[in-house]
Amino acid sequence: MRISLIIFIVLCFVSCKESKKKTLQASKGATTQAIDYAKGFSIEKRVSGITVISLSSPWPNAKTGFKYALVPKRKMTSITLNKEEFDVIVPVPVDNIVATSTTHIPTLEALGVIDRLIGFPDTQYISSKKTRQRIKNGMIKELGNNEAINTEMVIALNPEVVIGFSINSQNKAYETLQRSKIPVVYNGDWTEESPLGKAEWIKFFAPFFQKEQLADSIFKKIADSYIMTKALAKKAKKQPIVLSGALYKDVWYLPGGNSWASKFLEDANTIYPWSDSEQTGSLNLSIESVLAKGQHTDFWISPSQFTSYLEMEDANVHYLQFEAFKNKNVYTFANTKGETGGLLYYELAPNRPDLVLKDLIHIFHPSLLPEHELFFYKPLN
Repeated sequence: MRISLIIFIVLCFVSCKESKKKTLQASKGATTQAIDYAKGFSIEKRVSGITVISLSSPWPNAKTGFKYALVPKRKMTSITLNKEEFDVIVPVPVDNIVATSTTHIPTLEALGVIDRLIGFPDTQYISSKKTRQRIKNGMIKELGNNEAINTEMVIALNPEVVIGFSINSQNKAYETLQRSKIPVVYNGDWTEESPLGKAEWIKFFAPFFQKEQLADSIFKKIADSYIMTKALAKKAKKQPIVLSGALYKDVWYLPGGNSWASKFLEDANTIYPWSDSEQTGSLNLSIESVLAKGQHTDFWISPSQFTSYLEMEDANVHYLQFEAFKNKNVYTFANTKGETGGLLYYELAPNRPDLVLKDLIHIFHPSLLPEHELFFYKPLN
C-alpha cells in the first residue's frame, strides 16, 4: 500500500533526464503483434524466430526506451544476435522468475505459470489465495521490500529473469542484478492511462512463457466484457455526480481528468467534476476547492484508505459537509483485503477492469446490473 501511494503521487511529477532514445520500430520482414489499447510497448516476431519487445514507457515521462530479445532456448546456439541492439536477451520459455509488483500476480495466474514465480518483495501485499498458499509452502521466497530489494537473495535464487518496475531510471538494486548476469526486464503496466490499456499488458508477459495465443484469448474476453458493460452504462437515464479521493496531510488527492481512475467514471456514465483537467495522474487540491465543486455530489468513491464513516469523521470533521457522506453513499475498496492485509484492488483491478466497471455501474445505476455482487467496492462501514 505504501508503494501504491508513492506511485499514485509521482504519476504527475516524475520526469526522467535520460537523453538517449532507442528506436522502437519494427524490423524488415517482422510481424507486429496487434496491441489495441496499451501505449507502452510493442511486440514483433522476426523471421529468425526471436520475439522483440520494445518498451517505450518503463516509467512516467521516460526519455528512453528498452528493447528485449526473447530467443527460443532450442535456437540459442544457432542464432547470432547483435547484442548492441538489445538491452536484455532472455532464453524462452522462462522456467523461473522473480516478479516485483502485485499487478504481476493475476497475469501469471491467468497464464497458468504462477508455479514459475520463485521470489517476490513484500509478499504480505499479495492477496491471491492461490499464490498465498505457495508463499506459505515456501515456494515463493520473501525478498525484502521493493524500494530496496534484497539483491543477495535474488542472486542466490538465480532466476532466469526479473520482471521489475521503477518510478525512474535510478535503481541501484537492478543495476547490481544486471552486473551479476541476471536479466532485468522493466514492466510499465502502471503507466497506462486507460483501463483496457493496463489489462493488455498480459500480452507483454506472454512471450516469456510462449503463451501468446492464450494471452490474446484472455484479453479478448476481458475487453469484450468491458465494452459490453460500457455500452450498458449508456442506457442509464441519469448521470450521477461522483466525488473521489480524500485528504492526506492537508492535500486532497483525486484522479486527474485523463487518468485511469477518471476513465472508469466516464465509462460508467457519470459526471466527474474534474474530468476537464488534463492530468493523467492525481490532482493535489485544498479541501476548500474540493468543497466548492464536490460538496453536492451524489456518490463518493475511493476515499483513500478509510473503511468506515466514524473513521472519516474522526480524521476530519469537514467530511461531514459532503452530501454523499450525509446520505451514506460512500464506497471503498479498502475493505476488500487479502488474509495478510493487501488490498485486492491494487493487485487485480488493473488486470480485470471489466469487474471494476461492473461494480461502478451497480453502484451508480443499480437497475442496469441488479444481480451483480460487488467485487472490489463495498459500502463504507
